Parts: sequence; structure tokens; C-alpha cells
Amino acid sequence: MFFCSRSYAQISEDADVYTDRIRVISVGGVIGANFCQVDGDAYAGYYKKGLNIGGIGYVRVYRSMAVSFELLYTQKGAKDNGARFLPTDSATLLVKYNINAPYVEIPVMFNYFDKHKSHFGVGAAYSRALNIVEKADTYPANMVDVTKYPFKMSEYSLLASAQMHVWKGLFFNVRFQYGLSPMRTVSPPEVARAQKQYNNLWTVRVMYIFL
Repeated sequence: MFFCSRSYAQISEDADVYTDRIRVISVGGVIGANFCQVDGDAYAGYYKKGLNIGGIGYVRVYRSMAVSFELLYTQKGAKDNGARFLPTDSATLLVKYNINAPYVEIPVMFNYFDKHKSHFGVGAAYSRALNIVEKADTYPANMVDVTKYPFKMSEYSLLASAQMHVWKGLFFNVRFQYGLSPMRTVSPPEVARAQKQYNNLWTVRVMYIFL
């Protein structure tokens, strides 16, 4: 006599967080935009926009947990939202103000994945400035010399990030980042509310993870 039964393949709990195969390392690319402000300047609001682009790698450490490493080119800074008088001189109008702050950045994050492959993470980043440029246009002209107040070349920051799985290796990412160390410790009093200034930004990106 022959006895027949139906059997089902079992999906391992250790299956990779991106596919149904066990995969320890996965890599991919990211591209998106930063919405930035600098805490401590004379303006508030995420009016400065910048590029966020680079590569990302995941190393699975335990089931639904993975550590991610990134190498990014990221643009931070600040931008005015309208002309205003200098806090130190009510007769001088600050017509235009802008900080362009491009960095090379290395974030490291710990990520938790759900069963749909979406994940969230927290971590820290080290950033190295390329060439930070600050401009303050006034009326009457040339009333503020910002070159006497240099920015720091290195920065450390904290990160919180959420990635929603869209399709196959495609993810939609929203991230908040705040400077743990100041981008400078002495600021021009004509355009600043505080001596120490910190980068503060939101990032919206798309990610594609592949081998």
C-alpha cells in the first residue's frame, strides 16, 4: 500500500530580511533630499534644501536585526525665509542669508525589520566638511563679516530612520538627524541667536537594495 501526504516547505526564521533566502550581507544605493536648518542662527524653519546620495550596506546580526553602514555625500546648511533687521543694528537690513555646508558622511545604524521587510533604526554619524560657505547680504552693503567665524570640519550627529518596503528591493526612507557636536562654537552676533550652532535636518530618500 502507498500512503500519500502533502508536505509544505518551511520558511526559516533566519531568512534574509530582503528575500526568502538566507543572506548575511546586502548592499544598495540611496538618493534623496535634505530639508535643513541650523539651530542657533537668526532663522527658524527647514528652508534649506540639499542632496543626499550614496551607498548603503546591511549586515544581518540576528534574525530581524541588522547593522547598516552608509557612505554619503550630503548637503546641509540654512537659508533665510525673508529679509529682517540685524539683532545688533536696527538700521541695517539683512537682505539674504545662506549657509552651504556639504559633507562626506558615514552613518552607522541598528535596524529592526518587520515581517514585511519594512524597518526602522537608530544610530550615529561622523561627517567631514568639504567647504562650508556662509553669505550674509545686507543693506547698507557689507555690514557683516562672517569670515571671522570659521566652522568646524568634523561633526558627530544622532539619527532616527524609518524605511517602508515598497516593491522587491525598493524602499522609501524618512530620516531625522541632529548634530551631537556643534558645527561651530563662535558665531557672528549680527546673524546668530547663540554662539553654538547645530545642524538640524529631515531627509526623504528612496533606497534600492541588491547584491
